[in-house]
Amino acid sequence: MSLKTKKARGIERLKIRYGRMFILPWFIGLLLFFLIPLVSSIAYAFSKVDLSNGISMKFIGLENFKTLLGTNPDYERNIRAAVSSFFTSLPIILSLSLIFAVVLNQKFRGRLLARAIFFLPVIIATGVVMQYIMGNKIGSSGSASGAALSTALGGGDSAMRFSAVLTKLGLPDRVTLLLNDYIADVFNLIWSCGIQILLFVAGMQSIPDQMYEVSKIEGATTWEEFWYVTFPMLGNVILLVLIYTMVDQITAYDNPVMNQAYDFVGKNIDMYGDSAAALWLYFVIVGVLSGIVLFAYQRVFLRRWN
Repeated sequence: MSLKTKKARGIERLKIRYGRMFILPWFIGLLLFFLIPLVSSIAYAFSKVDLSNGISMKFIGLENFKTLLGTNPDYERNIRAAVSSFFTSLPIILSLSLIFAVVLNQKFRGRLLARAIFFLPVIIATGVVMQYIMGNKIGSSGSASGAALSTALGGGDSAMRFSAVLTKLGLPDRVTLLLNDYIADVFNLIWSCGIQILLFVAGMQSIPDQMYEVSKIEGATTWEEFWYVTFPMLGNVILLVLIYTMVDQITAYDNPVMNQAYDFVGKNIDMYGDSAAALWLYFVIVGVLSGIVLFAYQRVFLRRWN
């Protein structure tokens, strides 16, 4: 073996060693803060957890799941509400994000400022910032963004209260409450589009300009450019946005199943098993539904575009 070959192999081994050193903190964090809590939560779901003297577990099999499904009607109702919200919010958020991204990707004066404004809710909706802005108004009623919107829609001291405006129109109370809820839902959905818009804009900027030039030469309209150039080229980006949105909706602060699981522990410290069982059963349900959505998207859209 020549000296040059030995030197090259030595450099490769050194690169591998440095690479392992760099990813070692990630492996330690994965083990301590993800894998161990994950295994512990699975064990809690099938056990009776006693915290009176440390952490002691007694294996009880499926009793926690039977209690949830057999004697707790609120859990089934919350599951239905969470799944319904999941399937209604997902297409709306994707559509709004794509529409806003198409607008923000155009060349106009003040484009950077407009993008910053649409991304601003992502920063404001973080727990620390919203807690500072809203004080104690963020409670169990919903997410941080939902608390801010409820204040803007008449639940706080905002100057413009939509509920007051609707009341002055002389509408019945039930119609006023219904319209107020619809307005709050629209703003909540727009509030949830920041990351998705950013991903769509980044995906559109990666599309080669030559494809649009060819489409113009062929006489394609702007509408045809969107459906035959932009939309198919965003296939993988849409998949990424789809996964992110599903995870975001599943783990939202105002998710009724998540809130109920937290309430179990808040009301009784010995209900760790019930809380873990509620979350794992919910995870299995939404995992199956998410898998069906992703499978259908890949079979119907990605395969056709590829």
